[in-house]
Amino acid sequence: MTDTLLLFFVFLFGSVVGSFLNVVILRLPEDDASIAFPPSHCPRCKTPICWYDNIPVVSYLVLRGKCRRCGQRISLQYPLVELCMGLLSMALFHRFGPGFDFAYYFVFLAALLVIIFIDIHHQIIPDVISLPGIILGFCGSFFADNVSWTQSGLGILLGGGLLYGVALGYYLLTRREGMGGGDIKLLAMIGAFLGWQSLLSVVFISSFTGSIIGIAAMVRQGKGGQTRIPFGPFLAVAAMTYLFFNQEILLLWKRYLGAVSGS
Repeated sequence: MTDTLLLFFVFLFGSVVGSFLNVVILRLPEDDASIAFPPSHCPRCKTPICWYDNIPVVSYLVLRGKCRRCGQRISLQYPLVELCMGLLSMALFHRFGPGFDFAYYFVFLAALLVIIFIDIHHQIIPDVISLPGIILGFCGSFFADNVSWTQSGLGILLGGGLLYGVALGYYLLTRREGMGGGDIKLLAMIGAFLGWQSLLSVVFISSFTGSIIGIAAMVRQGKGGQTRIPFGPFLAVAAMTYLFFNQEILLLWKRYLGAVSGS
């Protein structure tokens, strides 16, 4: 009962942070916009949102997804981000328990969640998230149990260098930019938090899932090779997957390599 209650409060804390992340996702890409002022308001009628209409997930359900004042639809993204951050917080607490690693990777997951939605909407990964994230990831590695500072440092160098090499090779072959600088900095940030040993899995998972979605988008849009989809969300989801399932992923790699060498 105590563990269940504790997980509930962890979920509640994560969903409250998720509510703030919605503000960041909405305002950060805007020029000269503040994430602190003005307070939360309806993006259509600009009416300030009362505290009882700003309870994560619950208020959306009570209001049936509509603004109390103007009746306009509220984007499903708001409760989705709150729910995702709440569930990720629970999973993180279950994985690491209380301590530095929980706080360390809580910040990491919050940054990835913001990057996913900003990149989907605007096809940009803000440097104001990825560059401080690289520094924070490396500095935190001196205190984290899950990654050492040497693994983090190599993760930054190899992560940034790996995607830069892929992007350069693609450009030399096609004379088109297939990957932005934001993706390169994002993988460097992922390497900082998860270490160099995560990079092969993260790149493989993101490339595999990105290829499937990309092919589906090409068929649907009918643009062929001109179809553009943001790659940042796939990198972010792959990083989340590795964080929670790195042991299972390592086991699969070993089985695969064993099967290849045996054949």
